[in-house]
Amino acid sequence: MEHNGPDSFKHDDHHGTHDHGHGERAHAHGDHGHSHALTAEGVNARMGIAVVLNLIFVATEGTFGFLSNSVALIADAGHNLGDVLGLVCAWTAIRLARRPPGGRFTYGLGRSSVLAALTNAVLLLLACGAIAWEAIGRLAAPPPVAGATVMGVAAIGIVLNGISAWLLHKGSHDDLSRRSAFLHMVSDAAVSAGVLISGGLILLTGLSWLDPVASLLIVAVILVSTWSLLRDSVHLSLDGVPSSVNSTAVMSFLAGQRGVTDVHDLHIWALSTTSVALTAHLVVPDRDAEDALLGSLTPFLKKRFRIDHATLQIERDHCEHDCHA
Repeated sequence: MEHNGPDSFKHDDHHGTHDHGHGERAHAHGDHGHSHALTAEGVNARMGIAVVLNLIFVATEGTFGFLSNSVALIADAGHNLGDVLGLVCAWTAIRLARRPPGGRFTYGLGRSSVLAALTNAVLLLLACGAIAWEAIGRLAAPPPVAGATVMGVAAIGIVLNGISAWLLHKGSHDDLSRRSAFLHMVSDAAVSAGVLISGGLILLTGLSWLDPVASLLIVAVILVSTWSLLRDSVHLSLDGVPSSVNSTAVMSFLAGQRGVTDVHDLHIWALSTTSVALTAHLVVPDRDAEDALLGSLTPFLKKRFRIDHATLQIERDHCEHDCHA
């Protein structure tokens, strides 16, 4: 066994090489992020504060939405509630992903981050359906709307969502789950700005139908972002190649290595929203070339394609496992 880092290893077994990657991944991210990384406690604290702030705002916005007859405020409250659930899912997934692999979960629990993204997308779609139904019903006979109240609550939303976005921004570049949560908070602040504008227009013109129209526009914005989230999370759930990896380029890279005459059974999938795994069979007739490959391929795959967990099986010819006499 050849150690490649504090907690990682490569294993040559049955002409194969296996880069475990869990410890190495943690080590690599630590080195990369000394200037802006947060400790686990720091991440937990920031996520916790963001969740509490948004729960307070959801309760405030929902209450004043009903009191002021504003479906736009209720729509935004439903949207923010979905984002709170998404934050909780992402927060839980981040904590689960830190658990080491074990006997029952040999890859660890990083895949929970994918499930969190999928759950978040489904919840947002359900909220959009309910909001759109209510808004369409109100278009026929829009009730009076307290424009000043709508503006005041929306202004509070801009402030609280802005604070939440600031809390979640640090370290979000290296973690898709945290970056998704950060972008949700930014979009929430933008939606609140839209609600504030609609409240101002209602206050100036007295046109209450602007409120359900604004809520439908909010639903459209949510659907655009949610659809991509749903598509990507379903893709990863079905073991699709992550969008960050070009499988054709990986195949070409492996096939172009000295001594490799064929590459087959290449599989690339996500272990989590931040970690990628790969398995492949390489046909290497020359044993001397194999020795050089064993020491170089997995570090190159990690550096060039950000593939953290690579398992490569070396074969002498293509028929070693696939052909029958």
